[in-house]
Amino acid sequence: MSAPALVSPMHSTFFPELAAGGFSRIDGTIAFYQRVNALVTPSTRMIDFGAGRGSIHEDASSEYRRNLCNFKGRVAEVIGLDVDEAVFTNPSLDEAMLLDPTGRAPLPANCADIILSDYTFEHIPDPAQSTAEMDRLLKPGGWICARTPNRYGYIALANRLVPSGISRTILSSAQPERKDEDIFPAVYRLNTPATLRRYFPPARFDHFVYAWDAEPSYHANNRGLYRAFQLVQSLTPQAFKTVLMVFIRKKLDCPAEAA
Repeated sequence: MSAPALVSPMHSTFFPELAAGGFSRIDGTIAFYQRVNALVTPSTRMIDFGAGRGSIHEDASSEYRRNLCNFKGRVAEVIGLDVDEAVFTNPSLDEAMLLDPTGRAPLPANCADIILSDYTFEHIPDPAQSTAEMDRLLKPGGWICARTPNRYGYIALANRLVPSGISRTILSSAQPERKDEDIFPAVYRLNTPATLRRYFPPARFDHFVYAWDAEPSYHANNRGLYRAFQLVQSLTPQAFKTVLMVFIRKKLDCPAEAA
């Protein structure tokens, strides 16, 4: 999971309410995880797809936000899946597992009520493979909850236009709080409403997807640059907002997947 940078003290200039809880009125993490929390129950079995080392749980600026992201102990089970062994260090999981080279998890079909995937879809090289495995694991009536950059947002557009080596350098400067181990190549193959409908077909899934702009993240703690990004976001049409909030429900009448 590639978490967004933590909110810097500079944000208090623009969001004085940070003093009351450590988060702003447009906090994207709060917006996403509040909705995920509305879908879970104590009996929920959750898969964190692309769980990584759990860097989002290192958030020291807001205990409320950190607790909102942690489902361990509040649901029946949280299983983390990843291709990287860093997942075994994630403290928010009941169990961690590696996906095999074909992208398959060592889990039975129809075992998950919710599949959570936070800032992972942009890194998926083979959407057909990954979405087929999510479909296999998810129970009928279950939810896929994902947060990911919009392929047509200005951040993803800039990332695709800039060579990868330069892009990594710019990202390190723009988000100095982010650790190198939390920066991964982005391919944006599952990052539009249309591609989501292609790989999660409406015949099997109901789509509740919307675009969102949270606080600008790539400002290098520069007030002028932050204001410039705010202006860009205020003028951006809905289809070109920076983030997709993805909530997709598997239809109840879907035939059960074979194990």
